[in-house]
Amino acid sequence: MTYIKLAMDSRKKIALVAHDHKKQDLLDWAKFNQHLLRQHELYSTNTTGTLLEQELGIDVIKLRSGPLGGDQQIGAKITDGDIDFMIFFWDPLESLAHDSDVKALLRIAIVWNIPVACNRASADFMISSPLMDGEYERLTTDYADYRERMR
Repeated sequence: MTYIKLAMDSRKKIALVAHDHKKQDLLDWAKFNQHLLRQHELYSTNTTGTLLEQELGIDVIKLRSGPLGGDQQIGAKITDGDIDFMIFFWDPLESLAHDSDVKALLRIAIVWNIPVACNRASADFMISSPLMDGEYERLTTDYADYRERMR
């Protein structure tokens, strides 16, 4: 398998997403880490992004609400290289109408090898990593052969 390197600048592009029952957890985490988050470019689904802006006074690029396509918009930004990593506080005990969207978003994150934190402990480790302070090159599979197979 062949790999390519994708660069992350020192100013990371971070997606912040939370299910309804986890929004307060994400807000608490973001408040605790707001001094670090202010150094980066933040993306979010609409409801979560609005709450983050109101609570923290941090600018957030807001996409659609998750069930209305926001999860897919974040997934598209991952495939375009516009998201470096994702903090996604999801509720594994809650069945949601858009579960297939959530699964697709997590799948895309794996395909493009972006770091994903799904709970506070993993988010704490990611945001406090020394890799946050500088440039980083992540390896991802080179999908050129896959894209060219039908031409």
